[in-house]
Amino acid sequence: MENLENFADCKETVSPLNNSGSIMNSTEPHCDGKAMGFVLVHAGAGYHSESKAKEYKHVCKRACQKAVDRLRAGGLALEAVTAALIELEDSPFTNAGTGSNLNLSGEIECDASIMDGKSLNYGAVGALSGIKNPVLVARRLLSEAQKGKLSAGRIPPCFLVGRGAEQWAISHGIPACLTDKMTTKFSLSAYKRNKRKMELAEQVETKRRRQSSGRGNDFGCLEHVADIMVEGEENNSACLDTVGAVVVDREGNVAAAVSSGGLAMKHPGRVGQAAHYGCGCWAENGRDVSLYSTAASTSGSGEHLIRTILARECSAAMQAENAHQALLEAMQNKFISSPFLAGEDCVLGGVIVLRCCTCGEAQNSEDIKALLVEFLWSHTTESMCVGYMSAQDSKARTRISRLPPGAVAGQSLAIEGGVCRLGTGSD
Repeated sequence: MENLENFADCKETVSPLNNSGSIMNSTEPHCDGKAMGFVLVHAGAGYHSESKAKEYKHVCKRACQKAVDRLRAGGLALEAVTAALIELEDSPFTNAGTGSNLNLSGEIECDASIMDGKSLNYGAVGALSGIKNPVLVARRLLSEAQKGKLSAGRIPPCFLVGRGAEQWAISHGIPACLTDKMTTKFSLSAYKRNKRKMELAEQVETKRRRQSSGRGNDFGCLEHVADIMVEGEENNSACLDTVGAVVVDREGNVAAAVSSGGLAMKHPGRVGQAAHYGCGCWAENGRDVSLYSTAASTSGSGEHLIRTILARECSAAMQAENAHQALLEAMQNKFISSPFLAGEDCVLGGVIVLRCCTCGEAQNSEDIKALLVEFLWSHTTESMCVGYMSAQDSKARTRISRLPPGAVAGQSLAIEGGVCRLGTGSD
């Protein structure tokens, strides 16, 4: 098992593993080094077809560039991670903001959250309709909470849902956006196909029940029901293109964010992991030089991620000496084999994480000269699209990580990552 701390400057290690932890392959491409910050983004853990690989990679590159632009301008991690999420939400190819899955009623309801590692403040929205960029509402909730109590000593909200979240957003200057404006041809056609499939499945199920009551144990129609499933569910690795990002800035502050349109054909009002505290994202600055600053953002089946509080679990695991091994064990023991998911035979999810610390003499200096950043991603889904970039890189690097051949989604995992030494001072 590679110990990422042994690699110099900025080096990517690629080590997909199965659920037993054996290394399937390993390569070590080299990349440029020193910078004033770093961003790692994901366009979801699920299934990414080869036909759309270029589009997924392109949106990750643009999101990285938006974040880096803010970092180069002196912006902090919270600003940069917000910029990355806006770009990801605006893409029609991701299941967040524009192009989100439609629910049973044919409406868009989005979830999003953001966390600041410096203040430890958090903001989130759930089942939010009528707002183009849900992350902006989550960010505004976080910012407003930092101002202190409301009139008459009321505690400001950090998490709002539904119509109340929409009204709050509009009252705080975030413009409304009609669902029609956020619906794409792809999401609408998928909704119509899924609705027909559900109607057919209900007809088959009704016939099955009639046969069962009239002819004892004749369940002959059951095999047909299995063939009628909502798009993306039939291969146990649905198109769960939740988006997210983690960032570290020149001061060593970390931030994380996540945004999602939720599962296709979900019940109205359903809130996924993207909005839940500790489930969708996590960010926490190290409180002293003995602790790493860590950040995480998740994607996958929201119910699985909520029941395992995966973002916080993976972030906490990054305090171990070997980050690669710690994430592997967290995904295996806290997710795939979690006692909280004992009844599930297909556990779907993914996570991006980073940890950072000051390097050498910089640990005792108020003016941080260098940061060591270790970044990783892991998933149990068939694939996960990621991108990363430092503030001194000329362009972002992207990758669609896939499970090894023969691996079973929901029962196996892949894990990859690398290390960057970020210099903020002159050489």
